[in-house]
Amino acid sequence: MSFENLNLIEPILKALKTEGYTIPTPIQKQAIPLVLNRKDLLGCAQTGTGKTAAFAIPIIQLLCEDKNLAQGKRVIRSLILTPTRELAIQIGESFANYGRNTNLRYKVIFGGVSQHSQVESLRAGIDVLIATPGRLLDLMNQRHVDISKIQFFVLDEADRMLDMGFVHDVKKVIAKLPAKRQSLFFSATMPPVIVKLADTILVNPSKVEVTPVSSTANTINQVVYFVDKENKKNLLIDLLKDKKIERVLVFTRTKHGADKVAKDLTKNGINAQAIHGNKSQNARQNALNNFKSKLTRVLVATDIAARGIDIDELTHVINYELPNVPESYVHRIGRTGRAGASGIAIAFCDAEEKEYLRDIQKLIGKTIPVIDDHAYELKNHTVTKAPPKPQRNSSPRHSTNGNLPGRNHPKGNAPRKNDSNRIEKKTVDSPKTGSPNSTKPKKKWFGGERRERKG
Repeated sequence: MSFENLNLIEPILKALKTEGYTIPTPIQKQAIPLVLNRKDLLGCAQTGTGKTAAFAIPIIQLLCEDKNLAQGKRVIRSLILTPTRELAIQIGESFANYGRNTNLRYKVIFGGVSQHSQVESLRAGIDVLIATPGRLLDLMNQRHVDISKIQFFVLDEADRMLDMGFVHDVKKVIAKLPAKRQSLFFSATMPPVIVKLADTILVNPSKVEVTPVSSTANTINQVVYFVDKENKKNLLIDLLKDKKIERVLVFTRTKHGADKVAKDLTKNGINAQAIHGNKSQNARQNALNNFKSKLTRVLVATDIAARGIDIDELTHVINYELPNVPESYVHRIGRTGRAGASGIAIAFCDAEEKEYLRDIQKLIGKTIPVIDDHAYELKNHTVTKAPPKPQRNSSPRHSTNGNLPGRNHPKGNAPRKNDSNRIEKKTVDSPKTGSPNSTKPKKKWFGGERRERKG
């Protein structure tokens, strides 16, 4: 089946031909006719299956065919809600490419940058708005965005929204949408909480599921290297000596880790840049553009970028650190092997990460082959727990010299410095003798004299 068999209008077919697309992917083949027939849609598909085109193409066509298009200022008729800036930009580019031969207007808004240019575009009028939840709600509260006329609503990467804590923001947006609309819901995984969220958005939806939940593409060749944590840097540098690896996406768990790996690679003459949430939007976009244009050979990223990086012909993904959430592994390696192309996913696993590897293999339903022919084979196969710290005895009575435990003064029972203002006078008779002449000591408190009361 070709795109010509999907009853698409000529401007879209012409744009697809320009992009070099001739045969739709399985999710596009199933979803496009359903959306064109005005059906709500529940789509379960892995990243890299072409789902952006599956909803962008029919929405563009339906907007173009709208006979009730108001004259004058345009109103927002389609809203696509997505979790990350990178993914929002990617979706915006897709709408611009597929709709290049139409007169529709698109705008992408996200946080981390000035809102001025975004507000100006909104004032001029747009047809399609692609947004991240935080900035959208912010501009809605400022009354720069009106979503009361929305005809088509898309919630993309719903499970990622949940992972990033956006579910409450999503519900706030949904509450402002008109009841009469067509809704499309996409998620790579379908845990119960996601199914429950979908039920609040969709009305009698058609379901499209092109791959098993949490599966990886068959076009991706996965391998794992067991290596001690301190040798991961050396192993990575060794692997990158292979000039066949023209571009590689490396994943770390933390922002600090991404910066450190990029810095280590640069010191060793390998052109690398890091991309993560602490980087400014301009810095992130610059790093991404350099990677796409092959000016940067290695892009080191955290999971925030896992679903927002769409690179043509990306052959290698390396998990420098395995994620503690197994689904994240699927999303990470989904950056390669896209649209039927082949890819290689390499994982580094130290002793502490073996549990993560077991969870990943259980999720994807396969055992990842091990490569043990390398110079940095894992030596410490067990995690050594640090011995418990000895507990200090807080009771002064157990001290052998009258001082507090652990603070023995070199001069025996010499007073501590902070006791210089408090002088205790000892009596000759001990209270233990029971002598009637026994008296309790006088104490001088900060220069004032006080006698303790008897009894």
